[in-house]
Order: sequence, then C-alpha cells, then structure tokens
Amino acid sequence: MTLSPADTIAQLTALIGASGIIGEPDRMSGYLNEPRRRFHQKAVAVALPASVEQVQAVVRWANENQVGLIPQGGNTGLVGAQVPLRGDEVIVSLQKLDRIRAVDAAAGTMTAEAGTILENAHKAAEAEGMIFPLWLASQGSARIGGLLSSNAGGVNVLAYGNARELTMGVEAVLADGRLYRGLNSLKKDNTGYDLKDLLVGAEGTLGIITSATLKLFPKPEDYETALISIAGPEAALTLFQHLRERVGSRLNAFEIVPHIGLDMQLRHGVLDRDPSAGPSPWYALIEVSRMKGGAPGALQAAIEAAFAEGLLDNAVFAESLADRTRMWAFREQMSEVQSKEGASIKHDVSVPIAAVPQLIAEGSAAAERLVPGIRPVPFGHMGDGNIHFNFSQPVGADPKAFMASADEMLHEAIYEIVLRLGGSVSAEHGIGQLKVDLLRQVKDPVALDMMWAIKMALDPRGILNPGKMLG
Repeated sequence: MTLSPADTIAQLTALIGASGIIGEPDRMSGYLNEPRRRFHQKAVAVALPASVEQVQAVVRWANENQVGLIPQGGNTGLVGAQVPLRGDEVIVSLQKLDRIRAVDAAAGTMTAEAGTILENAHKAAEAEGMIFPLWLASQGSARIGGLLSSNAGGVNVLAYGNARELTMGVEAVLADGRLYRGLNSLKKDNTGYDLKDLLVGAEGTLGIITSATLKLFPKPEDYETALISIAGPEAALTLFQHLRERVGSRLNAFEIVPHIGLDMQLRHGVLDRDPSAGPSPWYALIEVSRMKGGAPGALQAAIEAAFAEGLLDNAVFAESLADRTRMWAFREQMSEVQSKEGASIKHDVSVPIAAVPQLIAEGSAAAERLVPGIRPVPFGHMGDGNIHFNFSQPVGADPKAFMASADEMLHEAIYEIVLRLGGSVSAEHGIGQLKVDLLRQVKDPVALDMMWAIKMALDPRGILNPGKMLG
C-alpha cells in the first residue's frame, strides 16, 4: 500500500526525530530549488539524518516501503540529480554529517563526512600544511558527498585529477540499509573490483555516500599566476604544449576565456577593474605551483620564452594575492555574469585537447547559422579538454522566445560536433535528469546494459534517486 504524505512524515519522525524531518512545503523550498531553476517539483519530505545509523534507518525504511530517496549535499548540482523528478520522493540531506573524522598529513589522507562543505575541507587540510586540491566556484556551499557523487572536476584537474582520482575509499549506505565500509587509505589493494569507483560518479543511484577518505598533497610555498593575451584557441593550444614541456606537473591550471566574458563582467560591475594587460580576443589564465625549496620564476621564464617565439601577444603576472584573486574571480564568475545578459544555453562538454580549437570554431559557426546574432561564450579547462560551451541570447531578444526556439536545435548541433570529435556530452556536471534521454542516444548499448545490471544488483527496488541517470 502506498503511504500517504502524513504517514511518511510520521514514520520518518519516529525513526530519526522531529528535528530531523521537514514536512512543510514552505520550509522545503531551499532543498527543491536547484541553481539553474530548471526543475520544479515538490517532495513529500526532507530527512536530515544526524548519523550514519540514521541514514541506514531511513534507507531501510524506504526500501521496505518502496519510497524513492534523493540524496542531497549542498544542492549545487547543475543537471538536476539532487532534486525531485516525480514529486513522491523524500530528499535525504546529508548536511548534518559534516565532521572531519581524521587528517593524516604523513599519509596524505583526510577522512571527511559527506556533509562537509568543500571550503571547510580545504581549511582542515591547510591547517596541517596540506591541500585538498578539488577547487571550484561553489566551494563555499558544495559538500563532499555531492561532489563525489557527481565526480566533480574543477580548475585543478590538470595537475591532480577529478573527484574520483582524489578519492581513496568511501563509506556508503546501500539500498537495503547495509553499510559498505570502504574507508581504506591503501594506495595498493588488488583484492577484487574497485567498488569505490562504482559509487563515485553514480549520482546516488547505487548507494548514499556518508564519508570518504580523500587524498591530500603538500601545500605549495607559493603560486605563480598570469593572465595571457592570446589570439585564440589555436594559440592557446600551442602555448599549453609549450608550458607543459617547460614546467611539467607544476602546471596546475590552464583556463581560457573569450573577450566577451571580460566585457560582460566589466559592464555589470562584477569585476572592480580589468585584470588583463589590455584588450585581446582571448585570454589564458595560467597557474604554476612552487613547492618548498623550488626556485621562483618558472612561469615567467616559460612565458618569456613563449613571447620570444611569438606564441602570445601580452601578459600580466599576479604580483599580490589581490591580483591573483582578481584573475581567478574573472574566470570563476563566467557562468554567473551570463545570467545578467538574459537567457543562455549551456553545454558542459569535453573533447581531446588537440580538438578544442576545432570544437570552438565549428560550434560557434553552427550556432551563428542557426541563430543570427547569438553570442558564443566558450570558456573553461583548456588543459583537460573540458569546455563550458555557452551561448548568450542576441542583444535585445526575448529570453523565453530565445530558449523556446533555439535550445533544442543548438544542443543537437553542438553535441553532433562533440561526438564527431570523439568527445563527451557531459564532462563534469553529470547526467541527473537533464541528460537522461541524451545518454540513451550516445552511450554504447553494451555499456548501458552493464550499468543497468549493476543498478539492478545493488538497488533492485529502484529506491535510490529514481529516474536519474538511467531513467
């Protein structure tokens, strides 16, 4: 028998207490409204378990009663994985599980609970002279469980890898309420399948991550940061190859942004002043780390050599923390500022690094053919091939009309180019509910069959994030 909302709330309250349940619609709004406000659906309740045991109790109850559960971290996801799809689900917020259980600087590990805010994980690592290098714009609100469930990327993937590569082990509640105790910190463990890698990136469809053992790295003594003026993506690719040869693994980040991005930020006052050396069609934000005992000036020497070879037009180096902060603000505010320009159509895609210039050239040309006056705003992680290929509406266009007429055909055009170039239609944001149909179209059928087999083995009653990723 299907439980009524009142019965659901009453039974959950009996399990974890009244302070752990939100049932009033007005109090649930912060858990329902995701950043892009694309998905609008109610939930029966929000559960806020305060311990792993309470998570187990909620999951066990849901499995017995066939109630869908939506695991949620900081609600910063961009594809709707963390919010309701049907309206009859219970959101399970992990925000109360926010302890740093252990930091072992000698071993280079930290064990953090799923509700730990990323910025707090950074602070805990830095207090021990270490860093946790997962770095992204939403770090003040994003939580570890959600970041791992979406296999988040960020600006340091080039040097340190994405969330999956930064995770040594996880603890997770399975669909029947059992606890998978996988918090090992071993660099070598060849005793069967790597179950951690199943759960990281699964968007909560295979288990609810409650804690994770994360990799830490020695804190650099300093960073060398520069904003480079370049002609375009082709020049950026050549410069990237030049720098990789000269600074190697010390190259933390290589980000590209078109001039339109700077123009938008200055026009709307998002930046207090221009951080660049002067007007340029494109900019590359480059950062190199300097470890203890290392000689300063590696980035400057590499840039001077590149300038002598004609690989760039101009450059400005950060001479203070304020300079570095402003340069990174320029990059991190790109998505935010587009909302001030009206509607925008966004793509989180990746291609082989060598194909980035072709992607941007072909994608921009295709968009302009489809929608005259559209404004391409491609930016992002040149160093790992992940481009946020966004398009702002033509100046003066009606936002709703623009989205209604251009959204679907523009997606189709960009994804065709991405797939032809051997890329991925979701580089770091995931599938969620936004790209379920797209995944069915582009994923190898055998791979989909394998994914379904895993889902049915671990969650046969389909209670974990129902409808997400696989549909």
